Amino acid sequence: MTKDNQNPNSDKPANAERRDLLKFAGASVAILGASSIFNISDAKAQTMTKDWDKTFPKSEHVDHQKVSFKNRYGITLVGDLYVPKNRTADKLAAIVVSGPFGAVKEQSSGLYAQTMAERGFVTLAFDPSYTGESGGEPRNIASPDINTEDFSAAVDCIGLQPMVDRERIGVIGICGWGGMALNAVAVDKRVKAVVASTMYDMTRVMSKGYNDSVTLEQRTQALEGLGQQRWEDAENGNPAYGPVSLELKGGEPQFVVDYADYYKKPRGFHARSINSNGSWSLTTPLSFMNMPILTYIAEIAPRPVLFIHGEKAHSRYFSETAYANAAEPKELMIIPGANHTDLYDKVGIIPFDKLQSFFEQHLAA
Repeated sequence: MTKDNQNPNSDKPANAERRDLLKFAGASVAILGASSIFNISDAKAQTMTKDWDKTFPKSEHVDHQKVSFKNRYGITLVGDLYVPKNRTADKLAAIVVSGPFGAVKEQSSGLYAQTMAERGFVTLAFDPSYTGESGGEPRNIASPDINTEDFSAAVDCIGLQPMVDRERIGVIGICGWGGMALNAVAVDKRVKAVVASTMYDMTRVMSKGYNDSVTLEQRTQALEGLGQQRWEDAENGNPAYGPVSLELKGGEPQFVVDYADYYKKPRGFHARSINSNGSWSLTTPLSFMNMPILTYIAEIAPRPVLFIHGEKAHSRYFSETAYANAAEPKELMIIPGANHTDLYDKVGIIPFDKLQSFFEQHLAA
């Protein structure tokens, strides 16, 4: 980079190029926001809290405990284990849950996990690597490979619990972790059934933009910008981060407003959540740009997959495409009138009865 902080091959200031980069790497429009950049992040992995600091009330029908476990790369992950109180001595079916992209286990995934535990399953909601209470440095980094592995590591953890029948394990992935869940289950044959709720394919949206609208020229410019950002990060010795996520200034698309209504309001705000109180590293899109995670989705079969999506969700096309490419047995459930974030936490809209019947059928003893 030149001394005036400009790309010598461009007349644009570097910060303007970074803003374009965020626009081209589609998910960043909603998650990273756009304006200035910072050279460091204050985010740190935290010691497991013993307090109940969820965005949802604690159930009287479920026992809860914190657990930690390592993934295949040696990163320590932290999760919340939920166990039905009124259980017999028989081993139970289990479900691993994570998501959305940029969220923590105290938000949507924990709500799903606790609710499914109320319905008779042992469940585990976990923070992916580099986020929340889980380990990994630097902070607020995502990777299609590592985060896929995180699901399998969570399967390791829950399958070792003495009350769990390890032959009866399912997975729920929410939003961006819906795609990760499908990718994990395609290779992890230990999992017997999978649900993707309000799913994003993060590799598709980051590499092609929303509705695959990014041109080859724009993609090339984005990759060139990411390369320049790597030079800056290397020179500084730290990754650069975007501004605090979802600080709305007016004029944003409705789906971004919907995200802010969840992550920035008491409804779903959590201090450890990237989307509530932080930002991803600017180079996070790099590993998503040429690793299409749903390439082998058909190999989930003959195990069943259930897609759940809102009728009004801007992201609906991700589930429709994944459903088309998946092999039988498969099912696509469209929730009338629901938008993308309605399936994060609105218990009157999330089809928990369907989730229960799906897993009872496919994780039967």
